[in-house]
Amino acid sequence: QVQLVESGGGLVQTGGSLRLSCAASGRTFSSYAMGWFRQAPGKEREFVADIRGIDSRTSYADSVKGRFTISRDNAKNTVYLQMNSLKPEDTAVYYCAADSRGSWLPNRPDYWGQGTQVTVSS
Repeated sequence: QVQLVESGGGLVQTGGSLRLSCAASGRTFSSYAMGWFRQAPGKEREFVADIRGIDSRTSYADSVKGRFTISRDNAKNTVYLQMNSLKPEDTAVYYCAADSRGSWLPNRPDYWGQGTQVTVSS
């Protein structure tokens, strides 16, 4: 059974940092695209960042470029999201995702985590 388990969320002040982790189990994810989406209250889920399995290339939403960094450790089947210079508008539930079908995460990946809450206070 495939599982994605997020950790690292919490409450932080504006300008602070958090590091999210997503541990994958159930198979080897080194060839999978992995990444993060988020959903704020009353809004649709949106793409944040992803990282390819084949070459670890990354892509980011414009709203987080220059502040967030995605990385992966294939030996640990884990993907990370380092979030710096956090803003109140970054407040959301952050979901880890993984997909086997292509190089980048599609809007509907194969697998989702349960989500972790990130709250940025002003």
